[in-house]
Amino acid sequence: MGSKNGKPVLREEDIAALSSSSGLDEAEVKSSFNDFVEKHPDGKIKPKDFHQMMSRALPKKDATKMEKNVFRLYDTNNDGCIDFTEFMTTFLIMAEGEPKEVLTKIFRVFDVNSDGTITQKEMTKLIKDMYGLLKSEDPNLAAKDLISKSAFAEMDKDQDGKVSTAEFIAACTGQEEFSKMLALKVIDIFVDEDA
Repeated sequence: MGSKNGKPVLREEDIAALSSSSGLDEAEVKSSFNDFVEKHPDGKIKPKDFHQMMSRALPKKDATKMEKNVFRLYDTNNDGCIDFTEFMTTFLIMAEGEPKEVLTKIFRVFDVNSDGTITQKEMTKLIKDMYGLLKSEDPNLAAKDLISKSAFAEMDKDQDGKVSTAEFIAACTGQEEFSKMLALKVIDIFVDEDA
């Protein structure tokens, strides 16, 4: 995504890439971009805008603690904003991507400091944040420390105190019970069962 005279513009290479990955034709990509810019005139979703979107999307849930984690999923260049290309690419991967692509994105939710690894501290913080969002629905989440330690042990195969993207994907696609449960919980947070 670029800028012309201070206004956001979609570059031809972005249109082509989004068109080929989404199944939308170029006119539909441009239309989606125009809708995006109408809602976000500077072409970026800022954390405050994202908070409002989350509040509308999850009106019955307090998603405040999870917002930063989910924002990271979309903000792939870590500039503090989500542009149209980041938004569409992440949305399409989460909706229709291969399991490895989806899990790579979900990894970003767990990697709190965006250093490419998940520490035990990051795992514990995320589970605490998820617990705050889910506690009204699931009284059995009181064992969050056990879940955190168990999932981390499953994922950290080389026992170096950090979980890499490859270890995360292997644990979630393998028969690792706690790892799969956590990845599915991240997805479940954003699926409204009442719909």
